[in-house]
Amino acid sequence: MCKTRRAAAASDPKPRRSSRSSASFPVTDSGSYRHATTSSITSSWAVSADSKASSSASLAAIRDSLPETPTLYPFSEISAATNNFLARHLASASSSSSWRCSLRGKDAVIFQRPFRGDPAGLPARLAAVCKSHHSSLVRLLGVSLAGDHIYLVYEYSPGATLAACLRNPRNPNFTPLSSWMSRIQVAADLAQGLDYIHHHSGVIHNRIKSSTVLVTEPHFRAKFCYFGAADLAGEVPATTSAEDKEEAAGEISPSSPPSRKMKRSGSRRMKIEGSRGYMAPELLAGGDISRRSDVYALGVVLLELLSGDEPLKYRFDEEQKDLHRVSLIETARKTIWTEEDSTEQDRRWRVRRWVDRRLRDSYPVEAAEDLMRVALRCVEPDAAFRPDMTWVAGKVSKIFLDSKAWEETVRLPADFSVSIAPR
Repeated sequence: MCKTRRAAAASDPKPRRSSRSSASFPVTDSGSYRHATTSSITSSWAVSADSKASSSASLAAIRDSLPETPTLYPFSEISAATNNFLARHLASASSSSSWRCSLRGKDAVIFQRPFRGDPAGLPARLAAVCKSHHSSLVRLLGVSLAGDHIYLVYEYSPGATLAACLRNPRNPNFTPLSSWMSRIQVAADLAQGLDYIHHHSGVIHNRIKSSTVLVTEPHFRAKFCYFGAADLAGEVPATTSAEDKEEAAGEISPSSPPSRKMKRSGSRRMKIEGSRGYMAPELLAGGDISRRSDVYALGVVLLELLSGDEPLKYRFDEEQKDLHRVSLIETARKTIWTEEDSTEQDRRWRVRRWVDRRLRDSYPVEAAEDLMRVALRCVEPDAAFRPDMTWVAGKVSKIFLDSKAWEETVRLPADFSVSIAPR
């Protein structure tokens, strides 16, 4: 028997949807539908507003991290910021000609140096230097030129110099760099920072020493201070050597030694300034500053970081009743370069005696020895045999990764406790 259309619709158990109804909301309650629709639109607006706010915050953070346009400050503004240079000198600076002040709403440090360059070429050099931006460099904000001096304005970064961290005169037994990972982190930051300076910014630092390296908290990251000061002050000769030009063009392999020819300065008014212990032998002989002299200074800093000692110091000899000079480089070479009848165990024992005892022997001896060998390669007396910074940065990065693996193996579980109390 055939059913009518109305009877078939009545007997069908599946409810039919109206073309005007919604799949998510019932049609029978129009008030609840309006309330749900309004809540959905409001929540979508809130999510959109939150995403826009987070995007704006991210863009602002990126904008703040980008290098700013360099500024040529008028000298009157520099004088007013430093109270006619009567303000207190920066305590952590290696030079007495440094002042911390507020300049155009920013916490800044002003560094004074003699100017030996061409004033007409200063804006172009400033624009080139300020293009560089790296986490291991203190940011350069601008300069001011007045008479025979140039005033370099850097962004203030809180922290302490590496020299102060390693040698606290008030408490020689204390150092904030008391763990191996904190020291290898500083070494990795410095190696990567100098590699960036040489191969991406195209300048020479010429002021590398432990008192111009800033260690920041809380993760003990290292920064180079006074980046670009040598180039802007006119200390770097306008015409670089053929070796530097080839390195900048990538024609020399990082591992291959360059030419043995060392160019001497043709200008007698050019005075090479530096600190004893960090100056390469060719600089002491009257040669030009170069990337190789930067590598030498970094090698001294790495040895300093390992041992905690100064590059040069004087000790009183009880037998001869006289003072004699002790070189950090010489003691490191005697530690690594063993006699023929010496065993590997004896060398490791000498390394442990040479490394800073405030590390409490809690470090991988193999990594410490590898870093010593890298540093000794950097301080080769002949500049031709010093490695390129790409090679140095790669080796230090490898040592850093090995140290991280060592740290994972010696780290105790969180739920594991050790007690030395009697049971």
